[in-house]
Amino acid sequence: MESSAAKAKPQGRLLVSTQLDAKDELEEKLERCVGIVQALTNGLSEREANDALTANVCKGQQQHEEVCLGLFTLVLTEPTQAQRCYRDLTLLNRDGMNLILVKINQILMEKFLKLQDVPRTQLVWLVRELVKSGVMGTDGVVMTLQKQIAGGDISTKNLWLAESVLEILLDQKEWVLKSGMLIAMSVYTYLRLIVDHGAPNLLILRQKEVDFCISMLREKFMECLIIGRDLVRLLQNVARIPEMELVWKDLLHNPQVLSPQFTGVLQLLTARTSRKFLACRLTPDMETKLLFMTSRVRFGQQKRYQDWFQRQYLSTAESQSLRCDLIRYICGVVHPSNEVLSSDILPRWAIIGWLLTTCTSNVAASNAKLALFYDWLFFNPEKDSIMNIEPAILVMHHSMKPHPAITATLLDFMCRIIPHFFPPLETQVRQGVFNSLTFIMEKRVLAHLAPLFDNPKLDRELRSMLRERFPEFCSSPSPPTEVKMEEAASMELENHMLEKEESCYDPTEAAFSDDEEEVNNKGKKREFRFHPIKEAVIEEPADITPWLNQLDDTMKEKVQQLQKTSDTETQCEVMQEIVDLILEEDFDTEQMSSLASCLAELFKDHFRGDVLPEEITEESLEDSVCRPVCLIFRNLVTMQEDNSGFSVLLDMLAEFYQKQPKIGYHLLYYLKASKAANGKMMLYESFAQATALGDLHTCLMMDMKACQEDDVRLLCYLTPSIYTEFPDETLRSGELLNMIVAVIDSTQLQELMCHVMMGNLVMFRKDSVLNILIQSLDWETFEQYSTWQLFLAHSIPLETIIPILQHLKYKEHPEALSCLLLQLRREKPSEEMVKMVLSRPCHPEDQFTTSILRHWASKHDDTLGEHIKAQLIKNNNQPRKRQSLRSSSSKLAQLTLEQILEHMDNLRLSLSNTKNNFFTQTPILQALQHVQASCDEAHKMRFSDLFALAEEYEDSQAKPPKSRRKAPATSPRSRKGAAPPTNNEEESASSSASEEEDSKPKAPKRKRKGSSAVGSDSD
Repeated sequence: MESSAAKAKPQGRLLVSTQLDAKDELEEKLERCVGIVQALTNGLSEREANDALTANVCKGQQQHEEVCLGLFTLVLTEPTQAQRCYRDLTLLNRDGMNLILVKINQILMEKFLKLQDVPRTQLVWLVRELVKSGVMGTDGVVMTLQKQIAGGDISTKNLWLAESVLEILLDQKEWVLKSGMLIAMSVYTYLRLIVDHGAPNLLILRQKEVDFCISMLREKFMECLIIGRDLVRLLQNVARIPEMELVWKDLLHNPQVLSPQFTGVLQLLTARTSRKFLACRLTPDMETKLLFMTSRVRFGQQKRYQDWFQRQYLSTAESQSLRCDLIRYICGVVHPSNEVLSSDILPRWAIIGWLLTTCTSNVAASNAKLALFYDWLFFNPEKDSIMNIEPAILVMHHSMKPHPAITATLLDFMCRIIPHFFPPLETQVRQGVFNSLTFIMEKRVLAHLAPLFDNPKLDRELRSMLRERFPEFCSSPSPPTEVKMEEAASMELENHMLEKEESCYDPTEAAFSDDEEEVNNKGKKREFRFHPIKEAVIEEPADITPWLNQLDDTMKEKVQQLQKTSDTETQCEVMQEIVDLILEEDFDTEQMSSLASCLAELFKDHFRGDVLPEEITEESLEDSVCRPVCLIFRNLVTMQEDNSGFSVLLDMLAEFYQKQPKIGYHLLYYLKASKAANGKMMLYESFAQATALGDLHTCLMMDMKACQEDDVRLLCYLTPSIYTEFPDETLRSGELLNMIVAVIDSTQLQELMCHVMMGNLVMFRKDSVLNILIQSLDWETFEQYSTWQLFLAHSIPLETIIPILQHLKYKEHPEALSCLLLQLRREKPSEEMVKMVLSRPCHPEDQFTTSILRHWASKHDDTLGEHIKAQLIKNNNQPRKRQSLRSSSSKLAQLTLEQILEHMDNLRLSLSNTKNNFFTQTPILQALQHVQASCDEAHKMRFSDLFALAEEYEDSQAKPPKSRRKAPATSPRSRKGAAPPTNNEEESASSSASEEEDSKPKAPKRKRKGSSAVGSDSD
C-alpha cells in the first residue's frame, strides 16, 4: 500500500523532483495560490472571473499577494492561458508588478536549474512581456536572466537561453537604451559569449551577438565605459572578427569616433572593473560553490570539491574559456576577511593554482594567466585593492617549493607581458607592475621578493631576465639570517602547510609544466593513499562552548548531557531526545548549524577507525550501527517522505555533512547493514539532494572517495549495493571503478569477481563499457589489469569493446593489449574483429596483429580466410591515398590496403617455416590476384613475395600449365618483361622493360586460357 501511495504522489508542474524529494516550499506556496485563483474563477465567465478576482484583491495585502502569485504561476505552467493570465495580472496588481519581479528574481537565483522545460520557456516569455509593457525594474530581471547564461557551455538549453535573451534586447532596443547599467552588462555578457560561439553551426547566433555589441559600443560608448579595464580584455579576445576589428582599431587609434569624451584606451585601462561585472559571468550555482570553497572548506580537504567543480563545469573543450571568468571573479570579488585569511580555510591562491594547472589548452592557459595579472598592469595603490593582486604573488610564492615549474611560468609571463601587452603603453605597464610589487611588500604580503625572483630553482635565463626587469627586488637589503627572521611568520606557515601544498593542485595535469619527472610520475598523484594520518595522540575534550551559547535552553541542556556521558546506550537515549526536539513544530531551524557543529565535535571519535566489523555476521553488523549518530539515520528510515519532519531531519543531516563529510558514507553503510533500513537505500538520494551539492552523482562520488581514503574494506563491502541501487550514477563513467581498483588487493579483486559471477554485482553495461575501458588506459598497471579481470567476469560480448584496438599503442598500452590478446585467442574471428585487428599500424616491434592472426590461421583458417578476402577486396575497390598510418598517430587507426598487405606479409613470414596451409586457400589467393591486378608498381615491388603466391596459384589454374600469357595494358605487373624473352631476366632490365611495355600496344583483355603468362622470379 505504501509503495502504491508513493507512486501516486503527484509531481509538481514547476520544478523537477523525484518521489523522494521533500516538497519545495516555494512550489508548494505557488500551487496553493493557483488553487485559490481557480476556486475563485471556476465555472465563471471571463468578466465574472475578473470581477471575483478584483473583489478578492481588495480585501487586503495577503489576498492581493495570493491572486498575483496564482496568476503568475498559471503563466509559467499553462502556456495556453498565459496571455489571458498576464492581462489579468497587469489589471489586478497594485504594486507596479514589484511582487512578481521579486519572485522571478528568486526563481532565477535559486530554482532556475530545477525548472521544468515548460516553466523555463514561459519564464523567458513573461520577461519579454514585462519588457514590452515597460514595467519599472524589469532591467534588473533581464540582468539576472543573463547571469544564468553559462560561459563555456554550448549545450542546447544554454544556447537557447542566450539567443532568447538577445532577441529581447534586439526587439526592444529603445527600452534597452534607457538603462545605462543594462547596456553595459549586456555588452559585457555578449562580448564574453562570442568567444564560445565560434563553431560553424553557431555563426548565425554569433553574428547577431556581434551586431548587437557593435551597435551598443558605437551608439552608447560612454555607458559601456563604466565596465572599466575588463572591456579591453574582452574586446581583445574578439578583435579578429572583421566587424569587431574596426571597433578595436578605433578604440586604439581613433577614440574620438566612439565618443568625444573618450580620451583613449589608457582611460579604460586605468579604471578598475566593478565587482558586479566580474560576478555577472558566473551562474548563481557556480558562485555559490566557489564562495562555499573559499569560506567553508579547509585547506587540504578541497580535492573532492575541486573534482566536483571540474566535472560539472570544466570537463569539455569549450569550458576552458570559463577559467578566465573564474580567476577574474576570485581576484576581484572574493575578498576574505582577516579572520578567514588567518584561519585554515582554503586560500584563493590554491584555487587559482588548481585552475591554472588543470588547463588543457595553451590559448586558455595564456588567457588565464592574463586574467590573473590583469590588475597588475595598470595598478594604482590609491584606486586599486591589494586583494586584487595578492593571489598572483602567493601562487608563485607557494608553488616555488612543490611545483617550481608553475612559478617559473608565471614569472616569465609577468616579465614578457610588460613589452608585449601594448607597446605604446610599455612605460605605464612597467610602472603598474612595479607599483604592484612595491605595494605587496608595503602590505607585507611577502616580506621580500628576492627569495622568489633570485631562487636557484629558476633557470639562469629567467633569473637574468628578472634581474634586468626588476633589479630593485632581486637583492635582499639584509643578510640571509635576518631575512629569515623577518619572514618568520610566512615561513612558519609554509613549513606547516607544505604537505597540504603538495595536494592543492595536481601538477601531473599542468598544461605548461616542463618538469619531466613530475609529469611522468603516474604514482605520485595517489601518494596520499599510502600515508594515512596517524591519530594515536589523545586529544583534550572537545570545546563546544561557542556553539552551545547559540542553542536554546532545552537543546543546550541535552547537548551538555550528551557531552558528559560516555556510555553508548545513554548517549543513544539522549540523542533520540535531541532528534525529538528537532522534530517538534516550534524547533528554530536557525540553530541547526550550531547544533551540527556540536554533534560533529562530540562524535568525532565515531568517525575514526574502522566501521565494518572484523567478522561480518548479522549480529556484528547490527552492533556496528547502534551508535548515537545512527539515531538520525534510524529516524529518517522509519519516517514517511511526506512527513513534515522528514525534510527537517534531512536538513539537519545536510548541516552535519558540511561539518563532517564522512557522515555520507556512514549513511550508506547504515542503509546496507541495518535490518531496519532494508530496501531503503534510495533514502540516500534524498539526502544528496538536501546537501549543498544538491546532486546525487557528485555526492555519491565524494562519499565513496572519502570511504576509499579511510577504509578500503568498507568500500568493497558497499560496492555491490552502490552499483545495484544507483546504476545510472555508477555505470556511466569510470570514476567509481577507478577509486575501487586503485586501492583493492588481489583478494578483494577476487571477491568482487565472485560477486559479478554470482549476479550480485554489475560493474559494466554494453552502452558504456567501451568508454570506461578507454578511460582506464591512463590508470596504473594493476588498476588496468584489475579492470580487465572485472570486465571478463561479465558476460559482455567481446565485439562490444573491440573498437578499443584503435586507441591502443603497443608501447603505451601493454596491459590492455595483453588482456585483449588472451581474450581474442578464445574467440572465433568475426568480420569486425578481423577488421579491427588489421587496422592496427604496422611496426616491427608490435607483434599483436601477427600473433593473433597466426593463432586464428591455425584454428579457424577458413573463417579468417573469408574475412581477410572481404577486407582486401573492399579496400582495393576504394580510392587509394597512399599514406603511412605511422605518420598520423594522433588519429584513430584507419584500415588501408597497404596496411592489410603489410600484416599479410608479416603473417606469411611467421608461417614460412611451418606446415600451415593458410596461404594455399582459394579465397586468399583469389583476393591477392584481385589486388595485384589493380595495384601500382610500388606495391607490387614491395609485396612481390606475397603476390608470387597468387601467381603460382594462377599458373596452376592455367591450361596448358606451361603456357605463357602477356600482361594486359590495363594492369602491368611489377618485375615483368615487356616481351617474353627469357625467364631469368634481371630485375633492373625487368623494370626498364616495364616502362617500355607501357608505350607498346597490348592485348586489351586478359584471358585465363589460350594466352601465355609473363615470366616472373617466382616461376
